[in-house]
Amino acid sequence: MGTLIALRHGQSQWNLENRFTGWTDVPLTERGMKDAALAAKALSDFTFDIAFTSRLERASATLDIVLNTLKQNPEVIADSALNERNYGDLQGLNKAETVQKHGKEQVQLWRRDFFTRPPNGESMEDCERRTWPFFQHYILPYLAAGKTVIVTAHGNSLRPIVKNLEALTPESTASLEIGLCTPYVYHFDGEKVSHHSVMQVEGIVTKGASLEKKNVEEGRV
Repeated sequence: MGTLIALRHGQSQWNLENRFTGWTDVPLTERGMKDAALAAKALSDFTFDIAFTSRLERASATLDIVLNTLKQNPEVIADSALNERNYGDLQGLNKAETVQKHGKEQVQLWRRDFFTRPPNGESMEDCERRTWPFFQHYILPYLAAGKTVIVTAHGNSLRPIVKNLEALTPESTASLEIGLCTPYVYHFDGEKVSHHSVMQVEGIVTKGASLEKKNVEEGRV
């Protein structure tokens, strides 16, 4: 039986600053590093045969912390197919200020509609076109062979994977919240998911996408 651990990265500097990050390569905050270590401890029962991550530092650094904490050294494959969604012209902008400029409804469409592209950026559907084929071609064969795999990536590059593994609609996928450093665990019978669960990691702040300053300061982004 194969096992997949899908893990969103820890809090990044632009998560903390409430900015659209996308393909901008920003580091983890100190909190993000600590939360990655907490997630690792929650994964202590797993021995990973192979690891996949994006080419962005916040995802690869999260993976490094997890593996170092667990004292494991599997092969690591980094690929831009797992990169975060490209937010185009929104990258670097403060989310609350963008709401003030463009209106809450428009910003909500850019962020949480499966088919809507931000200016010069990718929709979630665009992200699915690169993320899911990569998963099928490179990751799924290990799972079908009974291996234990960890993937550290981003909210919008993990959503298409979750969508297809759980047979979600585009609408429910777009509204899905994937918490920072929250392990999604999938067990496979061949190429099919037999059952799945979301691990709760004590001590980390996981729920996100709020524009409220207090929540941003707490890492709820």
